[in-house]
Amino acid sequence: MNTNFTIRLDGTLKRTLDKLAKATGRSRAFLAQDALRQYLEEQAWQVAEIKKAVKEADAGDFATDTEVDATLAKWGVNAR
Repeated sequence: MNTNFTIRLDGTLKRTLDKLAKATGRSRAFLAQDALRQYLEEQAWQVAEIKKAVKEADAGDFATDTEVDATLAKWGVNAR
């Protein structure tokens, strides 16, 4: 079910949206909905991962020094 939702955009953002709509042949509504969907999915994933990490930390589930060193070595980072 579709419903209406109104937002205020600054002029620059609206012009950018208009240009993209014209270039892609899509409506502004389609592009705005697609962008909002992607943003919300990303934010929901990030919040879930943060909650998961906090739960692990609260349980004392941390990487050992050896695991950290192995990861840093894998990526060629010398942070110590």
